[in-house]
Amino acid sequence: MDFHEHCAEILRQTELLAAAVDGADRTVRVAACPEWNLGQLLDHVSTGHRWAEETVRTRADHWLPDDELRNPVDTARPASWLADGAKALVSTLREAGPDAEVFTPVPNGPPRAAFYARRFMNETLLHRADATLAASGEFTVAPEVAHDAMEEWLELGSLPQLLEYVPERRTLHGPDRTIHLAPTDHTASWTVDLTGDQPAWHPGPPATAAVTAAAPLGDLLLMVYGRLSPEIAHRTGDTEYLDRWLSLVGFG
Repeated sequence: MDFHEHCAEILRQTELLAAAVDGADRTVRVAACPEWNLGQLLDHVSTGHRWAEETVRTRADHWLPDDELRNPVDTARPASWLADGAKALVSTLREAGPDAEVFTPVPNGPPRAAFYARRFMNETLLHRADATLAASGEFTVAPEVAHDAMEEWLELGSLPQLLEYVPERRTLHGPDRTIHLAPTDHTASWTVDLTGDQPAWHPGPPATAAVTAAAPLGDLLLMVYGRLSPEIAHRTGDTEYLDRWLSLVGFG
């Protein structure tokens, strides 16, 4: 997916999120964010859109204050609150263009507005899953969106700096430490390669896998994001290693 598709999908995912929570109990707890209820989750999503919009609009060269983002509140908002935040973000992104110089939190990455289009498409998508599950709904995702979200997760999760932030991840590395993520309903698959000193990944299967997890792509995406148990997948090989990997690589 490209920048313009990411922008359009921010709007679509926000519309789907609003529909998923229409009439839902805002006090219900969110399993993936147990300290938040549904109302706080929605506030977090919309505050995130507004935070990213300010970052891009002002061409920020540093991480803007994010206390409201990290500590959402359950406050009654106008019916258009979610949509308005998404529309403002997308308008600013489109005006800026994908190559606008702006701070991103990815070390050594290109400081471009395109980062925020992709990140907030996928941020909105995953929190839509959280909200849908909290509201006892059925979560579905288009294959091309799930594919993009999985590859962004792999890219961000393979940043070598994460070994400094979470040194326990080093224990995952060793000979033959490869994980095959194999969608059962998509032609793509991915290998997480932890055989070297730095985390890596590539499309396609490994020559041999320490463990393979096979499931529908949407389920695999929610699994790596810690929203679904690894038991949703058909697992072959070292399942204990898969469980340990998943316990250490979560973010978002």
